[in-house]
Amino acid sequence: MFQHAQYPQVAAVVPGLLAGVQRVAADDSGWGRPLLVEAYRLAVSLLVKLGEADLGWLAADRAMAVATGDPVLVAAATVQLGQVLRASGRARAALSVTLAAAYRIAPPDPGAGTPGGLSLCGTLLVQAALAAARRGDDHATTQLLDEAAGMAARVGDGHDHHRTAFGPTAVDLARVAAALELGDTTEAVAWHEKTIKRDAWRWLPVEHRAAHLLDAARAYLQAGDPANAGRALVDADRMAPAEVRHRPAARDVLAQVARDPHAPATIIALAAALGVT
Repeated sequence: MFQHAQYPQVAAVVPGLLAGVQRVAADDSGWGRPLLVEAYRLAVSLLVKLGEADLGWLAADRAMAVATGDPVLVAAATVQLGQVLRASGRARAALSVTLAAAYRIAPPDPGAGTPGGLSLCGTLLVQAALAAARRGDDHATTQLLDEAAGMAARVGDGHDHHRTAFGPTAVDLARVAAALELGDTTEAVAWHEKTIKRDAWRWLPVEHRAAHLLDAARAYLQAGDPANAGRALVDADRMAPAEVRHRPAARDVLAQVARDPHAPATIIALAAALGVT
């Protein structure tokens, strides 16, 4: 449900899911611990999506506590820890923890590594790159994304190891978000328009694609192109209505586009329907 951006439905089941998996983990930690980490990761992703970073931090902390002692589980939990730290405005800490986790599981031989391990390591490098971009460090951002791209080339597109959807297309979408953070809207738009033409774009989870379209809308808006910003939002709303209608960040972008005198009529109507001004 989360990967199909059905956030209200996910929010309704997460409390019961956590309670149930906690009981399973208490009865059999060997089998239940990975499930509990995954349930907490889901909770963090949802809470960050809905703008509840403080609660997300609590869930991320519990995921890390449960994962302690298992390098793979720790790496998986750190992906969401990096997300919640960035969402809380703690980019320096996000960069530190994600880099440490990535290099802890990085294969000794750059040409080696399992697809799952490379996906986790590469995803952590992407998280680190986004944290570096938030701090304005363009050199570190490029270096980390290029390193992640090398791993992505070995994994390929169309996979979802450890719920990362990691691959070349995911890395290039991250380049859009990073360029946007660094204030380079021209590069952000160029990467967006290039990447969504690939067949692999459609292989990504709906949630991933819709979230990216919000970044694209912001990039177009900052580039002075409200028409394409509006189209990106309409596409996101058509693909995953909850991404636009339930995310505070999305509603902010929608309001900005709707206020532009050249905003598409569809966006004005959507903003009015949602009470966004």
